[in-house]
Amino acid sequence: MKTLLTPERIRYNAPVLVCLALIAVLLAIPTGYEGAMQYQEAEPCTALVQDVDNSAIVDTGLVRAGEQLCTLVLQGGKFDGQTVTGVNMLNGSLEQDKLFEPGDRAMVVVSHADGVITNVTMTDHYRLHWEALVAAGFVVLLVLFAGRTGVRAVLSFALTILTLWKLLVPLYLRGCNPIWMGLATTLLLTAMIIGLVYGFDRRCLSAVSGAFLGILVTCVLGMIFTDLFKIHGAVMAYSESLLYAGYQHLSLTQIFMASVFLGSSGAVIDLSVDITSAVKEVVDKRPDIGRWEAVRSGLNVGRAAMGTMTTTLLLAYSGGYIALLMVFMAQGTPLYNILNYKYVAAELIHTIIGSFGLVTVAPFTALTAGTLLTRSRKSGAQLQSKI
Repeated sequence: MKTLLTPERIRYNAPVLVCLALIAVLLAIPTGYEGAMQYQEAEPCTALVQDVDNSAIVDTGLVRAGEQLCTLVLQGGKFDGQTVTGVNMLNGSLEQDKLFEPGDRAMVVVSHADGVITNVTMTDHYRLHWEALVAAGFVVLLVLFAGRTGVRAVLSFALTILTLWKLLVPLYLRGCNPIWMGLATTLLLTAMIIGLVYGFDRRCLSAVSGAFLGILVTCVLGMIFTDLFKIHGAVMAYSESLLYAGYQHLSLTQIFMASVFLGSSGAVIDLSVDITSAVKEVVDKRPDIGRWEAVRSGLNVGRAAMGTMTTTLLLAYSGGYIALLMVFMAQGTPLYNILNYKYVAAELIHTIIGSFGLVTVAPFTALTAGTLLTRSRKSGAQLQSKI
């Protein structure tokens, strides 16, 4: 039994226990907004579409307006099994409107008074079963191919989702400073994600230190250039809806600033782990290597990785705006006009400032890894003579 409780095993497995504890706590604590439903006297549930009536839909070119009446069988809730007529309002927006066909499952909101249904509003198609299938397939494949490492990756994935939903978003809604809360959340996730890879050891400390220094650089530059570019946080999707919902006190611009380093933190963490692992491998093969020589090895690895990681950020952000780029080209919009648009400038901040974090995380992580992972000190004279 003693051999199973070596310090190395404890350090390696401790992050799993901490992660499970954090997941349990986050699942248990409420967000504080559970009762803030838009419809207080209504019950959400699913319904099976039996028949549709499209006679009230008016087609004008690509735009469809009016309403679709659907015969529904309610599934779940206090009105389970009842047949009702649901209303699907069409607002003339291809982005937001949806059409139902017989056999579809829909998400509906049942309004009622004194136990009698007054109205049934159809909100969207029911997709949770397919989403659950995709998630389960991802987990199974990850565990099959990666084994215990895959299990740890699933834990870090779950912890990240719960931290953002149960911790960061409620804190933002309560008006907490988005920059400080974003940095604290990013530091927690960085430590846990890297800890699940290495365990709580020197490699973890090295990678977390380098990654967080790079995130700090991204944070500072994001704040500076958001002001210089005169970007308002309302450029974020659905941000104005948040203001109109009664949250005028929120600083959307600071939330945008926080999104810059939060969005690039994943790539920064990835690069810091790559450099730390490379330096550790070099040190294991050459136990007598000096610190600055190990740092130089980390820098060489970082240079090779930065070329692809910066492009990764570009593709990640620009992929969601391919339709917008097509509109610009179809309309013949000059390039200097495109680059001056506020939402394009906002994406440039995300991409370029995020890339600054990637560029700086390489020397930071190489320095921390070379300092923390080497076992001997080399004097300047010895290093020069060896070179």
